[in-house]
Amino acid sequence: MGRISFLALLVLLSGGCASQRLAGANLDRVSRPAFISRIELEAGPHSLVFREDSAYKDKLKKLEPKEADRRLQAKLTGAVSRFEVSERLRVNTFRQLPEERPWVDALDPARVATMLESFLVEEVPANAPDYDLLTRLGADAVVEFVIQDYGMRSVKGQAGAYMRGYARMFKINGRAEIWRRPFLVDRVAEGAEHLDPFKVGKDPSLFRRELTAMLDVVAEQFAEELRPPDRKPGGPPPPETGDSVHSTGRELPAPPKPAEPELAPGELPDPDP
Repeated sequence: MGRISFLALLVLLSGGCASQRLAGANLDRVSRPAFISRIELEAGPHSLVFREDSAYKDKLKKLEPKEADRRLQAKLTGAVSRFEVSERLRVNTFRQLPEERPWVDALDPARVATMLESFLVEEVPANAPDYDLLTRLGADAVVEFVIQDYGMRSVKGQAGAYMRGYARMFKINGRAEIWRRPFLVDRVAEGAEHLDPFKVGKDPSLFRRELTAMLDVVAEQFAEELRPPDRKPGGPPPPETGDSVHSTGRELPAPPKPAEPELAPGELPDPDP
């Protein structure tokens, strides 16, 4: 029941923002998508607990609210890395998509990250990458997830995690958007169970569990929206437009392997180098 209400809240909070539904006809025109997930530079994690809620004043005693937030923010930062936050959103969205085009032809994320010079980095690039570089790999569209703000906040002694951002899909050539979904998930506004900031200070994994649950719900919503109802299962592949490997969004097949030399009579294969 909690998960259902959580998902309903996500739809409620994001539905009023500027968004664009994905049409099946537009998805049919995509042949080789690339998936990107990133966190903006000042996105967090932030602690907006003690400075914005006087309910903790007696508990803090001589500790200034600003300093208490600084200490809690350090705990949140150590609980889960920015890289893990962004990657969880990308991976969990992608793995829920159907095994049909264009998703089965999506670029290998390791090749995408390498091309954009962000492979296995701890700090996810804050600025939008140069997506034109992905055309070298045959990509014709990008599915991008951006987290703009996340952390913990509190109102009248009720604290919880929050997260805000957007997702979109656009054609690389011309940057025309064919799907956009802003999102805002706020456990405090939802009226969820109190996430005690002092307990989080002793056990930061409490924040990690809350945040990852939020990411999973957002990913579920994104995966649903990337399956437009007006598109038949296994939608048709885009028409071929030429022989160029990049015009079709495909890579050249690997060259055939040379024939293995025959062993001389009575000889064993050569040892490994």
